[in-house]
Amino acid sequence: MSEMAIRITVFVAVFGFMALFELLSPRLERPEMAGWIKRQRWITNFSMVLLSSALLRIVFPAAAVGAAIYAETNGHGIMNNLEISPVVAGIIAFITLDFAVWLEHVASHKIPLLWRIHRMHHSDPGFDATTALRFHPLEICLSMVWKAGIVVVIGAPVVAVLIFEIVLNGAAMFNHANVNIPLPLDRVLRRFIVTPDMHRVHHSTEKDETDSNYGFNFPFWDFLFGTYVGQPRKGHDGMQIGLKQFRGDQPARLFWCLLLPFRKG
Repeated sequence: MSEMAIRITVFVAVFGFMALFELLSPRLERPEMAGWIKRQRWITNFSMVLLSSALLRIVFPAAAVGAAIYAETNGHGIMNNLEISPVVAGIIAFITLDFAVWLEHVASHKIPLLWRIHRMHHSDPGFDATTALRFHPLEICLSMVWKAGIVVVIGAPVVAVLIFEIVLNGAAMFNHANVNIPLPLDRVLRRFIVTPDMHRVHHSTEKDETDSNYGFNFPFWDFLFGTYVGQPRKGHDGMQIGLKQFRGDQPARLFWCLLLPFRKG
């Protein structure tokens, strides 16, 4: 199977499973996550991932896997110039890429220009598996440039990069999902992976909570750098999701989202 076929197959399988999980056992039940506004959000969020994917294939057709093939073919990167086991190289690459994505996420909150783009993701008034698809095409392209650069510098193995990209997409859908995981299980899981309850704190309207829990795959970076917050102050049932300055139904609309990076405020 081609890279694209593999990624699409896994995407459909993971999203289908998470959507069914949300339907059978939702964590939150709110007006903005039901009815017509949910339909509008889903249309917008799915449209966003389709637009981002199309633009990425035009601007950066090789993507991260292509960057890994280029580095391997030309002998670029640290690990392509060391005598190192492919398995060890793959593990190092996966961990390094996960830290790079965490660092990029922190930068997207701290650097004003990047925040103007990234805030579209946070403007979603709901929180479910489709929120994981809601990234502005500009952010997707910038993110790919960053990841590709890291891949070439470290000489990441091709298979490791493909696995990382698949796991990252799947993990994002999982930790954005509106699913009810028993609290004892959540307490164990969040020691090793980012859970929905952990990441939901990051989507709070409270700025200090938004500036926390940046991880997508591993929670370790937030533990190490002091950006971990266990629970929202108002609890998951009482917290507001989204951005305070953008309420109502506008954040659920596609063209409003596409224009948001160019708006003031």
